[in-house]
This record gives sequence, C-alpha cells and structure tokens, in this order.
Amino acid sequence: MINKGKYPILGVNISAVDYEYSVEAIKKAAKNGYPLAVTALAVHGVMTGYLDKQHRKRLNGLDLVVPDGQPVRWGLNWLYKIGLEERVYGPDLTLKTAEMAAKEGIPIYLYGSTEETLNKFSENLRRKFAGLIIAGQEPSKFRRLQPDEKQEVVNRIKNSGARIVFVGLGCPRQEVWVYEYRNLLNMPLLAVGAAFDFHAGTLKQAPSWMQKRGLEWFFRLTQEPKRLWKRYLYLNPYYLIVLFGEILGIKRVEVILPDGTEPEESFG
Repeated sequence: MINKGKYPILGVNISAVDYEYSVEAIKKAAKNGYPLAVTALAVHGVMTGYLDKQHRKRLNGLDLVVPDGQPVRWGLNWLYKIGLEERVYGPDLTLKTAEMAAKEGIPIYLYGSTEETLNKFSENLRRKFAGLIIAGQEPSKFRRLQPDEKQEVVNRIKNSGARIVFVGLGCPRQEVWVYEYRNLLNMPLLAVGAAFDFHAGTLKQAPSWMQKRGLEWFFRLTQEPKRLWKRYLYLNPYYLIVLFGEILGIKRVEVILPDGTEPEESFG
C-alpha cells in the first residue's frame, strides 16, 4: 500500500498513491459514513485546473486526486523524484472498487451518462462481480440542475441505501459534481469519467501496450477525432511546456485552495 503524499502538478495537488491505498480509503469511508471526494485525473483534467483558477480551487478541495494518466505520473516523478511505479487508472479503479464493494456487501450507486450506457454498465458489473449490490442508477440530465432537483438527487441516493457513488459526467463536470455533493452525501464519490462507457462496451479502450507508453490519448483521438482533437493536440503539448517550465524552475503555478466561495454549477 503506497501513499507518498500530495504534490502539485501545474497547481493541482495530485495524490501519489497506488490502487491498494485508494480502494482501502474508499472502503473505510463507505463503512464509516464519511465524505470522500475522489477523481482520477489525466492531462486534460490537470489542464482544466491550470487554465481555470476557480476550478483549480475545487480540484484542490477534493480528498483524493489520483494520477490517471501516465504523463501525470511521469510529472510527479520528474518533479519530485518519488519513484511512483504505476498510475491509478480510473477505469481500473472502478473495477477494483466494485470488486471490493461486492466482497464487503457495500451497495453502490451509478450516476451519469445515458440510460442505455447505465443499463449495459450495471449488467456487466453484476456479471463480473457476483453479489454486487447496485442500489440505484440514474442518467445525466445533461444540463444544470435547479436547487430543488439537486436536493432530489441527494434524497434519491440517500434513500437507496448506497454507500459509494460512481459518477460519470465527463471532465470537468464530474469533478464539479463530487466537489459540490461531497458535504451533502457522507460517502465516497468517485469521478471515473469514461469508465462508464468502457465497461458498458460502448467505447473501446486502448491496448495495454499503448497505455503503458502514454499513448492512450492517440488511440482515443482515432476513436473520437471530432470531439477530442482540441483536447489532445492542443492541451497535451501545452501541458508538457508548462510542466518543463516547472521542472526547470522557470515557472511555478500557484496552488489555490478552496475558501468556500466557489460558485455552484449544479450540473447533472
């Protein structure tokens, strides 16, 4: 179990942890009923915080921000020489957490994506992990929620008996969601992004050899070029430029912590 602490990458605090530590932290929070906001950030997620100071505050208000992308893990190692040997990939963290929940009898809730994807995702999870309790699921409305709608979401999740919520709204909306709902739901909230589509079988994952070499972005670009070209062809080089600026001591991006004044997005 590895927990080397938190280190800023482009002003966003990243937790240098492994899968074992992450799943254990989620299990403890679920069993003891306390809030735990978790997200797995790749380059795109880090850049959303770098480019938007308000969002950087939110990200730094989350409890566990794990290095989803290899370039984020590389950044930790290059800047801080911590020797982190593996990333914590969101889709794999999803499966490991679901496996733990099945073994421990901890009910889960699925929030986000479309009804079709949720049905396939939940069916595949139940097939893979015998005894897994999916207490409820609801698709995204793909718009901002009104305050009364937000409270209804909270009530539905609480009344379902769920103790862990998997959130798939896409970056950065899912990080906003877990930040906002953290103190409304005393349980782990996991922003896991494309894990819903990957494990529903509606989106292909990159081969393992590409993932290990940090080429997952290229695979995903070939799958969804119209949607992802700007994310990868603009943000990836930008990330490397700023990162090397930090490594060389040319630039250090400010770590901004939340102060309770962040406006609520209420996206659902």
